[in-house]
Amino acid sequence: MSERNLDPDSSAVQTHLQIMQGVIQRMAENSRSCKVWCVTLVSATLVLVTRTESPQHALIALAPTLLFFVLDAYYLALERSFIKSYDTFVASLHEGSLASASVYAVKPTGMGWKAVAWCFRSFSTLPFYSLLTITILLAWLVVLPSSTAGG
Repeated sequence: MSERNLDPDSSAVQTHLQIMQGVIQRMAENSRSCKVWCVTLVSATLVLVTRTESPQHALIALAPTLLFFVLDAYYLALERSFIKSYDTFVASLHEGSLASASVYAVKPTGMGWKAVAWCFRSFSTLPFYSLLTITILLAWLVVLPSSTAGG
């Protein structure tokens, strides 16, 4: 396949950029959904714990918190990888070194477990899930004395 400079205004390039932007937007939406579902499940669990006065059940809320934390970090890593891929594509386009085969490849750049591990420490994940975990533990500690005093 011959290499040729691609016009930034061509429909193939514009479509590729739109697809990449759509993927990035979906990853951000997935990350947001993880937080929404996690808060919903944890809240429902803690409401049940306070109504039944069963403090041991509060710790059940740690399971979805951990699972959504991992999933959220994964989506954040994917989002960042697609942004890196998008930036590389645009830079190659402006340099005139973009291969025409790149227009038909939509894949993340630098995605791996190291990227996911890095996202565990991100400002958008760590404070949120840490605060949620602290809330669960505090709820457990608050319900624990009231349940033992009544029995």
